Amino acid sequence: MKFIHIADVHWGMTPDSDKPWCKERAQAIKDTFSNVIQKTKELDVDCLFIAGDLFHRQPLARDLKELNYLFSTIPGVRVVIIAGNHDRIRRSSALYSFTWSSNVTFLMDEEFSSVYFEDINTEIYGFSYHSAEIRENRLSSLEVPENNRIKILLAHGGDASHLPFDRQAMAFSNFSYIALGHIHKPEIILENKMAYSGSLEPLDKTETGQHGMIVGEINFMTRKVTSLTFVPMARLQYIPLVVNITPNTTNAELSSRITQEVQKRGLEHIYRFRIRGMRDPDTEFDLDFLSSRFRIAEIIDESEPQYDFSALFAEHSSDMIGFYIQALQKQDMSPVEKKALYYGINALLHTTDERS
Repeated sequence: MKFIHIADVHWGMTPDSDKPWCKERAQAIKDTFSNVIQKTKELDVDCLFIAGDLFHRQPLARDLKELNYLFSTIPGVRVVIIAGNHDRIRRSSALYSFTWSSNVTFLMDEEFSSVYFEDINTEIYGFSYHSAEIRENRLSSLEVPENNRIKILLAHGGDASHLPFDRQAMAFSNFSYIALGHIHKPEIILENKMAYSGSLEPLDKTETGQHGMIVGEINFMTRKVTSLTFVPMARLQYIPLVVNITPNTTNAELSSRITQEVQKRGLEHIYRFRIRGMRDPDTEFDLDFLSSRFRIAEIIDESEPQYDFSALFAEHSSDMIGFYIQALQKQDMSPVEKKALYYGINALLHTTDERS
């Protein structure tokens, strides 16, 4: 039995809503999902598992119609869905009155339920969120009958507020495969047994690395997973980079280095830069213009001015600069304390008022 496992599609979300590329990111979520549907045909899979948060929020009727059309184009693929915390089932949900394509099963109940496909001897278990949080480990009390069926579990969670569970305990369950959602970073937790597929597209600057889907195959005789592979599908990546500088680094040099890093890795990606190292105290970096040229989510300047505090204190031991250094400088300063010292010294050095 061959399957594709995805989760955390967040259909309807607009990532980076304050950025000029936000509409393109919203469309990429839909396009990548459509590409997954196409992959089910190309790979000739039996099942498509969607382990929660297919939608970013409560779906409207038009959202259901859009997705149902896509599902109807793969009539031979059994699509099984559960709702996560974002698209949790509510009393007024359009899901209650919606009729899915015949190949779609939405396990909408708040308690565990299952669907059995006799032709592939496979039973899929799962439940949907009906509240924003589930703080108890519902998986620990789950009992399934002993039989010769291939058993799949769909679950959404893994943190303290969303279905916490013991990963190692799940290793001894009699499920052939456990398809997880909620954690947006893809991870195969137990080899050929349990995995997070991660979000289909990266949804914000913290979701670095590749994103996509899990493709697996289960032997009908042994009922064990024989292959489990992560397949990248996302249009782009969020890439965090650190640029180290010295007191000799100029604004032009720094902007050139950032430009080279973007061009080397690809203009389609979205970047977050951190500037680290010591800079000339008289140098101020102005890099805002780069954000209009490239997809740069943010540039964080963590550089520090290279003041010689010993020399400054010796020269100003009896005036405000010396008093300020003596009051603030100490071992193991926090980043906030360092900024207070640097900004204060910079202000005092550039003031024309009498300091004593």
